[in-house]
Amino acid sequence: MFDFDATLPLMAVQFILLMVVLNAILFKPLTKVIEDRSTLISNSQTGAKEGLEQVNAITQQYEKALIDSRRQYQSIIAKAQAEAQKTASEQIAAAQAEAVAARETATRELAAQKVSAMAELEKQVDSLSQEIVNKLLVGV
Repeated sequence: MFDFDATLPLMAVQFILLMVVLNAILFKPLTKVIEDRSTLISNSQTGAKEGLEQVNAITQQYEKALIDSRRQYQSIIAKAQAEAQKTASEQIAAAQAEAVAARETATRELAAQKVSAMAELEKQVDSLSQEIVNKLLVGV
């Protein structure tokens, strides 16, 4: 069935020679390309991780700066509102004081006018009384 003659060792030598040639021509360069690609992918992943870490660090810095600036502008707004409230209160108090002073001045003027009007009326009453008395006496 199976013949063992000189062709079997020759086939074995050809097979081994083919393996050596294929290994030198195909498998070693192919393995080198695969290893280089694996190294490149690994380096790219490492670079991407480092870049992502840098981006995260920068993002955190910007978020902190944003929080700080929000605090600052809220503080500035609160101060401005307090100043505006204080100024408004001062102006209201000044206006009220001015109104009270004007009312008091008007009250005094009215009182003075009342006194002078009463004095004038008393003079007129006296003179009218005198005239009435004179007319009554002359007419009797």
